[in-house]
Amino acid sequence: MGNTTAPDTRRHHGNRYGRSEDARRAVLEAADDLLVEHGFAGLTIERIAAAAGVAKQTIYRWWPSKVDILLDALGDDLAEELVPPDHGDLRRDLREHLAAVATFLTTADAGAVFRALIGQAQHDPELAARLRAEQIHGQHERDRLPFERAVARGELPADTELDCLVEQAIGPVHYRVLVTGAPVTREFTDALADRVVNGCTGI
Repeated sequence: MGNTTAPDTRRHHGNRYGRSEDARRAVLEAADDLLVEHGFAGLTIERIAAAAGVAKQTIYRWWPSKVDILLDALGDDLAEELVPPDHGDLRRDLREHLAAVATFLTTADAGAVFRALIGQAQHDPELAARLRAEQIHGQHERDRLPFERAVARGELPADTELDCLVEQAIGPVHYRVLVTGAPVTREFTDALADRVVNGCTGI
């Protein structure tokens, strides 16, 4: 980028203790926005650097590739947007969580990042392994929370197969978004939540 630096980008530079949080957030947000605008193939480090107001060399010191940036961005977005609520009622918690998952996957910029990484992972085994280990596993643990809380409250038996319930609840949403392209309405996610709860509580 040369030696020209806009006055308001000075705060983005890291220091000898590591990268600044302002710069990190600027890069991750730029990556989200640019992926939506240009797609995975059109996303470049040069574009991210220009949009974030940081030097390209600085980005390469922090992230080896655009995939690393997107994985980092996805991790932040999942932790911020897809932590299930805790209202003390499994049906209500699951309804709200499934609606949030559907919104994330279909309308959020972060959901576009997730879909792009899933697509790229189909022919990149190393990325697939990293995506599962670094992000999907963590989200699966968050998806378990409504069921774990229901067990703790006595709403579900202690020996309930929680991982199976997560797959029953989350799987159909992902299937519609990633495979069939069918709409994922609030009516659909509410009915899905009800079927899962009714099946595991016998109501």
